[in-house]
Amino acid sequence: MSPGGHCWKLKTRGRYYTPGTFAKYVVSSANYVTPIPEKLESPEAAPMLCAGLTSYSALRKCGAKSGEWVVISGAGGGLGHLAIQIAARGMAYRVIGIDHGSKETLVKDCGAEDFIDVTKFDDTSIAEEVKRITEGNGAAAVIVCAGSYAAYGQALPMLQFGGTVVCVGMPDGEMKPISNAFPINIATQHAHIVGSSIGSQKEATEVLGLAARGLVKTHYRLEKLEALEKTFQEMAESKLEGRV
Repeated sequence: MSPGGHCWKLKTRGRYYTPGTFAKYVVSSANYVTPIPEKLESPEAAPMLCAGLTSYSALRKCGAKSGEWVVISGAGGGLGHLAIQIAARGMAYRVIGIDHGSKETLVKDCGAEDFIDVTKFDDTSIAEEVKRITEGNGAAAVIVCAGSYAAYGQALPMLQFGGTVVCVGMPDGEMKPISNAFPINIATQHAHIVGSSIGSQKEATEVLGLAARGLVKTHYRLEKLEALEKTFQEMAESKLEGRV
């Protein structure tokens, strides 16, 4: 364990390292079990303890104040569509969603005030569009839910002075640095770059509370276990259109 109580040798269950995700039952210490509110059915609660918790924890770290602009990059995905709802309805942020144009309706239905179609802008003009929407100020925070190096490269220029980029999405393939995270850019903007993964048990309880109050709803689809391979294939081919 690190001095802050974080385990550097954590092994994630499921398809990453350790079997067990699809077991019907699991035995755990009561200290590590999060109570599910009675108002929430299991299909509604389960995504909140993964994507919902991850999004909520990232937003808690972003430093924005109520009424300030927050950009969600990858807004129409599993993380992004929950991040918008939490930000707009649970934290009173003004939200700009960025994703492919096919996700605009979903993103706005989730509570985004504005939407930017990522396919219609290059790295420079997309930041200019954020500045236009925010009346020249830029966003207080950019939450990068997209697993894309390009999204990370676009994020810093979107910030207002003293703003924060929160790194959540994990791109596949060869590791690359953030393309424009030069010391002079970070220093002169007083920018912050923060990492966030999953969240605490306290945050899990809080985000389940938001869901139980009807402020956050997951777009999901139920499938039988026999359809697992087909569902993963659809996810790989991006055919689920924002559903998780």
